[in-house]
Amino acid sequence: MAGEAGKARTVLLATEKALSMPVTEFREAFAAGAVNKIEDVCKAAKYTLKRLENYKSKDELLAAVADVDAMIIRSDIVDQAVLDKASKMKIVVRAGAGYDNIDLKACEAKSITAMNTPGQNANAVAELVFGMMIVSARNNFDGTSGFELVNREIAFYGFGAVARAVHKLAQGFGMKSFAYDPYIPADQIQAAGATPVSSVAELFDHQYVSLHVPLTNETKDSINKALLGKMPKGGTLINTARTEVVHEADMIEVLKTRPDFCYLCDVAPKDIEPYKAAVGDKYGTRLIFTKKKMGAQTAEANDNAGVAAANQIVGFFEKGETRFSLKA
Repeated sequence: MAGEAGKARTVLLATEKALSMPVTEFREAFAAGAVNKIEDVCKAAKYTLKRLENYKSKDELLAAVADVDAMIIRSDIVDQAVLDKASKMKIVVRAGAGYDNIDLKACEAKSITAMNTPGQNANAVAELVFGMMIVSARNNFDGTSGFELVNREIAFYGFGAVARAVHKLAQGFGMKSFAYDPYIPADQIQAAGATPVSSVAELFDHQYVSLHVPLTNETKDSINKALLGKMPKGGTLINTARTEVVHEADMIEVLKTRPDFCYLCDVAPKDIEPYKAAVGDKYGTRLIFTKKKMGAQTAEANDNAGVAAANQIVGFFEKGETRFSLKA
């Protein structure tokens, strides 16, 4: 249980991809340096690190969780079936910000604490946001004239660690920032140097809107034609959250009917062709998709998230720390 210090523990490090991948190849896995650092944290606490990598069937994961006290995951699915087999497990930590791959209600029902590692990937995602913005603003360097970002306006839906990191870069570019977050008081947004707005709709009065919200029943398909249609000329939606937050049919229609509109998204939808057809030869400028979810895919973020997950597990067992606990 939480706060029961000094006991022997087994921590499962699970990933469908191969562990210890070279930094240039990891995708939602753990690079070699991160694995070593996670193991160091476990050894210092006298915990055993158990590894499950590159597994081909869910049965392998079900077998691996049977005797562990804790689990660190990336994109692996932790659902009712996994939790039913995890008879000893008290905590699961998603090494990253998103957590829609964890069944939080099932965790709560079994008194298993679920956590993420907010902020550890923030700078990596923020730099990707600006990378996509620059590529789009300069027409993917095709030789034609583009525009500068200075004095442009960017609005944030959600103002957590990633949004604040993007905001910091925006300040360096001389941009003006606006933000809406129902969980952060307006005075805190103001203190960070952004202008708070009172509704989601108001965000879409600005040229750039950057999404930083989790995928929930409330946010799924919430970015629709009514909101997108409010954006001024050159309106650009940046999505490093989840593709499902954006209403797919509405986005395709807006791309078709507004040749000035841009969509920059970290991970392509399952069917990319209707999007590409909507923008024609402007794919790569008006429409940018990463091949896989790449926001957190830097060596630094990989290390940070993995080590944070291990430290949170140790803090949970040794000190009863539950700061980053997730609720259904």
